[in-house]
Amino acid sequence: VVAENMKKAAKPGSASIDSDSPVLAPQSLSLTGLRFAVSLGILDHEKANPQPIQVDAELSLGPQPLHPRDDDINHVLDYRKVRQIIIDECTAEHVNLLETLIGKLCDRLMHLPGVQGVRVKITKLEIFDDCEVAIRMQAGQW
Repeated sequence: VVAENMKKAAKPGSASIDSDSPVLAPQSLSLTGLRFAVSLGILDHEKANPQPIQVDAELSLGPQPLHPRDDDINHVLDYRKVRQIIIDECTAEHVNLLETLIGKLCDRLMHLPGVQGVRVKITKLEIFDDCEVAIRMQAGQW
């Protein structure tokens, strides 16, 4: 799986490449523009009604073979599952602060198999008439 491929990665600065070893390159998975409604905020109207947010997430998978060992979805990080985890984590319960929500989401994504780092941005799309509000967080290794 993804984690197994990382173990095969050559150390940085390594001069020789074994002809039996696959060529590796850094890989990341991105989901951008994921929009859905959540119960988020400290204001009365935010507590009473869900509001739309947008989540952008990038997951660092570390060095991966240029050619996967096969064409099987079970041997990679399935972005359908990542998408659903983002939605489930953000809609599980009311959260007062963006800072709390983004921390919970980053923590959850960091525990996925093979994930070495995450970069997440959550945007409140309709909090003000004249602008959006967003928060970003990065965790792990890049």
